[in-house]
Amino acid sequence: MKNYLRMLIQLVPIITWLPRYQTAWLWPDLIAGITLAAYAVPVAMAYATLAGLSPQTGLYSYIFSGIAYALFASSRHLSIGPIASISVMVASVIGTMAAGNPASYAAIAAMTAIMVAAFFFVAWIMRLSSFVNFISESILLGFKAGAALSITSMQLPKLFGVPGGGDNFFERLLVTVQQLNGAQGIVITLGVVSLVLLVCGERFYPGRPAALVVVVIATAIVFGFGLNEQGVSVVGFIPAGIPAMEVPSFHIQHIEGLLELAFACFLLSYVESIAAARTFASKYHYTVDPRQELLGLGAANLVAALGHGYPVAGGLSQSAVNEKAGARTPLSLIFASISLVMVLFFMTGMLRYLPESVLAAIVLVAVSGFVKIADFKRLWHISRLEFNVALVAFVGVLLLGILKGVTVSAIASILFLLRMMAKPHVSVLGRIPGSTRFSDAERHTSNERFPGLFLFRIEAPLLYFNVETISSTVLEAIHRESTTIKLAVCDLSTSPYIDAAGAKMLQQLVEELEREGIQFKVAEAHAEAREILRATGISESLGGVSRHTALADIVEDFERDTKRASNFIETQLRSYT
Repeated sequence: MKNYLRMLIQLVPIITWLPRYQTAWLWPDLIAGITLAAYAVPVAMAYATLAGLSPQTGLYSYIFSGIAYALFASSRHLSIGPIASISVMVASVIGTMAAGNPASYAAIAAMTAIMVAAFFFVAWIMRLSSFVNFISESILLGFKAGAALSITSMQLPKLFGVPGGGDNFFERLLVTVQQLNGAQGIVITLGVVSLVLLVCGERFYPGRPAALVVVVIATAIVFGFGLNEQGVSVVGFIPAGIPAMEVPSFHIQHIEGLLELAFACFLLSYVESIAAARTFASKYHYTVDPRQELLGLGAANLVAALGHGYPVAGGLSQSAVNEKAGARTPLSLIFASISLVMVLFFMTGMLRYLPESVLAAIVLVAVSGFVKIADFKRLWHISRLEFNVALVAFVGVLLLGILKGVTVSAIASILFLLRMMAKPHVSVLGRIPGSTRFSDAERHTSNERFPGLFLFRIEAPLLYFNVETISSTVLEAIHRESTTIKLAVCDLSTSPYIDAAGAKMLQQLVEELEREGIQFKVAEAHAEAREILRATGISESLGGVSRHTALADIVEDFERDTKRASNFIETQLRSYT
């Protein structure tokens, strides 16, 4: 019984922290929840329309996912709800599948959220929290910048009151420019003024629900002057209350078509959420459990789907609102959900007059922070490899769309990594003066070199696809030495793994160097590498491999033997003279 209770406490952290909840936290959590709800009303509606769904779907997603995540959360500040990148991916895939049927569209979107939840639960069961690290920060940098521009091209027609069109960023931009002659002045005015007010609100009142203020003002203007009857597109009817939870209806043939979308949503949701959660955990000195987050995000997506929502994630901007408003625990998410329920019961009559151009302005301001030119410049100076990965993600999203773009960028990242590992750096080592440590002698020319001794370090695992390059690089470096080499030593301290091909390559080096009269040894091998060398029988050719064999000891023995040989030769020469 105790084991089951312990397991339940681990699965549902709220059981641990809620009984210890302090009364002093209640007011900050309540204020944070209300503030988060004020932020979420316009943003969730905007993202839902971006996804091609009805505005209230965004609110449903926020309400249900927030409550579910609060039960399982290991983060105190992470806020869960719709995000821009997932919204546009949903629109790009489901639009063709639904064939213009809104009910079918909503059901397929909810089904996607269930599939995303399934990916999260499988990853939690199989402990795959590190698997998503293949989506690196560099990929996210390029992806977000590309997604921001792609989303911008989708929202500009709504901002100007034109139909828009086109399949990718460049086509959509061109079509919008061509349609500007038919733009509606009143729509442009509403959209641009809202855009300016939102930017000013972000700059001068960070963390405040500026978007809600803009929405209230714009809605009141449209309602008061009857602008909806003068060509201004508005949200329209929003049903009051919340829907009954149910499993969405779907067709089996849709599942295969949704797998790629669901997997991409799963990756983005987890990476975005973990990045945001760790940001606040570091600031407030607590720990986020990556595996527990898999469970929490899975529960959030499942409950969002049952509540007629679509895939959700933890977003940095919405979490920042929660944190700046004073949130102390995940209870703030529950207060936010309650506040949103009250909005759906009592404020839907006014929200129907909300202009679509204002929602477009909200989306544009939200995604503007995704384009970080300074981070691209920083990557250019730090690592050209990572810069290229970010660039591939950026261009891929613009040319291929968000869903295919993130897939291409992830593949490109792995290929760049493999390319780097296929041609690893092989350092020719020298001893750091006055120490027993060794480093790259080409970079540090003051390092001590030893005539007749060749020390090198392979800065990568020894794998089947890089062993030929390593072997040829080592032999070429030995043959370039100005003195005759008697002993070559491979420092394996930076080679955490050796596969069968790597072990065979070392054996071939032993044989090749023996034919040239050169002895070959290895030093500083890790435990796993030592076991592989022993299992393949190659350790005997190397004179044995041991955790006690240090590079400094081999160098000291070589110096001593060289000195003895030199003294012996001098003695023999004296005896002849």
